[in-house]
Amino acid sequence: MILDWIMAIMILLGGFFCLVAGLGVLRLPDVLIRMHASTKAGTLGAGLILGAVAIYFAETGVVTRALATILFLLITAPVAAHMIGRAAFRSRVALWKTEIEDGAEERLHR
Repeated sequence: MILDWIMAIMILLGGFFCLVAGLGVLRLPDVLIRMHASTKAGTLGAGLILGAVAIYFAETGVVTRALATILFLLITAPVAAHMIGRAAFRSRVALWKTEIEDGAEERLHR
């Protein structure tokens, strides 16, 4: 009974974080900020859902695959984010300017 509640909470939280990651990719203004939203929230959401799957099935093969997938996500998401950021920097993609950055930039060039 308690495992059902734990799995339900994990699935709902995982779905919420995946939704936030998707909305972040759609709505955020900058490639670096979008990249951050997709890697952090997406990895957490997928990890929670895969954890719930591992608890539900409780078979060695399923648990092993779920843990391997979570580990794979934890290892590859930062590398992918770094490579996306590096490609954006090298391509000179325009970044989002804020008022604070613009003001600081003007003071530096005086």
